[in-house]
Amino acid sequence: MLDDVLIVDGYNFLYSCPELVQLKEESLAHARDRLIAELINYQAFWGGQVIVVFDASRVVGATESREKIGGVEVIFSREGETADNVIEKMVANFETRGQVYVATSDYLEQRLILGKGALRIPVTELRDILVRARREMSKRSRGVYQVNSLDSRLHNETRGILEKWRRQ
Repeated sequence: MLDDVLIVDGYNFLYSCPELVQLKEESLAHARDRLIAELINYQAFWGGQVIVVFDASRVVGATESREKIGGVEVIFSREGETADNVIEKMVANFETRGQVYVATSDYLEQRLILGKGALRIPVTELRDILVRARREMSKRSRGVYQVNSLDSRLHNETRGILEKWRRQ
């Protein structure tokens, strides 16, 4: 898993996820931030590298930008270059001992990345994976933070003796 890579087509995911579509109507930036936060949590749980690519091909004057946020690499394509183009180049040039996964619901993109050796994950499946991971992390964290007091480990007889001393 440490050598595995997950590449997410950012806007493809945003437009396929009902709760993010609703948030996107209020603020596209907030929807992107929410997706990135979900991916940061998933990366911590999963252990592989996560990259999210957003399409800025129609933004006049846009240059490609890359930034690490919480360990997740966030890429915006440049003007005239789609997220699909960026993902295809990455898959073709990626050198990893692990597996490369691409999360997109774009059929043509799925066919292209399969031909380059990556595995596809439909966006709906990634959404389910993120939900399951969130539940598992929540379950694990509840177990970690359970109160472990001395009182809960004492025998009733010992507890009674200590209580008697306390009252004296």
